[in-house]
Amino acid sequence: MLDTAQAGPIARIEKLRVEFETKDGTVVGVEDVSFDINSGETVCVVGESGSGKSVSSLALMRLIEYGGGDIAGGRLLFDRTQGGVTDLADEDQTRMRGIRGNEIGMIFQEPMTALNPVFTVGRQLTEGLRVHRGMSKKEAEERALELLREVRIPEPERRLSQYPHELSGGMRQRVVIAMAMACKPRLLIADEPTTALDVTIQAEILALMDRLKRETGTAVMFITHDMAVVAQMADRVVVMFRGNKVEEGPVEQIFENPQHAYTRALLAAVPKLGEMTGKDLPEPMKLFGRADQKIEPIPGSDEVLLTVENLTTRFPVKGGFFRRTVAQVHAVEDVSFRIQKGQTVSLVGESGCGKSSAGRSILRLVEPQSGKIQLGDMDVMALSQSELREARREMQMIFQDPFASLNPQIQLVDQVAEPINNYKTETGAAVMDKVADLFDRVELPRSFMRRFPHELSGGQRQRIAIARALALNPRLIVSDEAVSALDVSVQAQVLNLMMELQAELGLSYLFISHDMAVVERVSHKVGVMYLGRIVEMGPRRAVFEDPQHPYTRALMKAVPIADPRKRKSEKDLNFKPIPSPIHGLDYEAEPSRYNEVSPEHFVLTTDSGY
Repeated sequence: MLDTAQAGPIARIEKLRVEFETKDGTVVGVEDVSFDINSGETVCVVGESGSGKSVSSLALMRLIEYGGGDIAGGRLLFDRTQGGVTDLADEDQTRMRGIRGNEIGMIFQEPMTALNPVFTVGRQLTEGLRVHRGMSKKEAEERALELLREVRIPEPERRLSQYPHELSGGMRQRVVIAMAMACKPRLLIADEPTTALDVTIQAEILALMDRLKRETGTAVMFITHDMAVVAQMADRVVVMFRGNKVEEGPVEQIFENPQHAYTRALLAAVPKLGEMTGKDLPEPMKLFGRADQKIEPIPGSDEVLLTVENLTTRFPVKGGFFRRTVAQVHAVEDVSFRIQKGQTVSLVGESGCGKSSAGRSILRLVEPQSGKIQLGDMDVMALSQSELREARREMQMIFQDPFASLNPQIQLVDQVAEPINNYKTETGAAVMDKVADLFDRVELPRSFMRRFPHELSGGQRQRIAIARALALNPRLIVSDEAVSALDVSVQAQVLNLMMELQAELGLSYLFISHDMAVVERVSHKVGVMYLGRIVEMGPRRAVFEDPQHPYTRALMKAVPIADPRKRKSEKDLNFKPIPSPIHGLDYEAEPSRYNEVSPEHFVLTTDSGY
């Protein structure tokens, strides 16, 4: 006789309907969704923002009520450790508190908001164990240490007494995973757990979750919009679109023979690492052309627009009673490269490698220690503050988070017009004509001009940020992780837009990213950064098809491939911990020396620490 745990699924969602009451009436978040999750199985729920995938998971946890939602129909059946199958939709919140964290674990998308900033990591890890498992303080601390070792956090004893802000993003996410796994839940819900992480940390966390699932037999509901992650993790896939399930099937079947048009579109939009290999394509091209468009490569020109030589940026570390500078963070160390007119140079690397600091230093948003920055015939380092303000017309920046870079209280039309009014490049009625033209350029309807940032989706907000960067007709745009938080189809649209504008206006981009597949698509040249230095630099094909530096090779190996038959195992990923970039004031950094291994392809010979 089989017991229920093996006979039936651990969780079963049946005809779920979730509604939200708004001032404009009822909005349906999930219309009619049904699927099962079995023991030891990973079910990936995929779809774009707004498709209802997170709403389904929050309904299953019964947290949706706290977000203003209401379960209007359907059943949420859960096979409990003791007490058999129960319908969570009927449970009261007191009983749910005993199930949440104990029998159902949840990993949230943003680890900083999932952790309490005022309690130590140890206190937060032991709390669930003491509440749900009745452990003594000592037992809970021993289990917490064991959990931190399981998620491969270096120096776990030290971490227990640290606070969340003292850990990096990847480490915080590991702590959140350890908390979710602490009570050995029967069901683990992971909502976009790796979206904001670097490729190396993402690869390790995916391998870790897969190992924990195999060892404990936990059922996993994994929510993501990244198809490469789905290929790496899923046993079965549920595809959601506008609150409904449009397709479900085993992972190989979804990737090799998708039936629904939306699934096919989602897979077509995925930039795959290596798909440019072997094709004689020295120049970047748009991701995929619309039927009415010819796809043309973007050659750019040979004329140099930006020259960066020996750029070094360091930040002071204050300490002691008088807050004196006691050490320095070596954020950018002796970096040199050039960007030609109408071309894209990409800087890639993990968090903390100095790529964003390099981009900001070039615009002098942070002041470099030393080096030369030449834009056309202008020496950027020699400019006074008033001259620098004038020079910023030539160089603009698109930031990673458009919501943070837009003012929530000002209409979009005024935000795009602001640089034009500041620099008086147009006056009178011509300002509005220019703004309307910019909205057309970034393919947003003119009716959006009167909207506020919160009334737009992430991709639309990023288009506004691009329109604003274009307002002064700059020659150079620094794009800092501008598409990293976007859904894959929206990301493709924004990248296509940037490349169309490059072809049309002859723009040069410094493209900062940790997404190797995107970089392969858009770049003429690629620089790989590690600990403040460029360890390898060269034409896109040379770097991607013949990587020479061991760190570049490790980075390429970590990229998940959107093919379920090419999964990475934990033993494939052998990363060294990144050394500290903080050095004492008497530290003398070696200059960066390079070997030219093929035309224009340079590899660092100075010891980079990797």
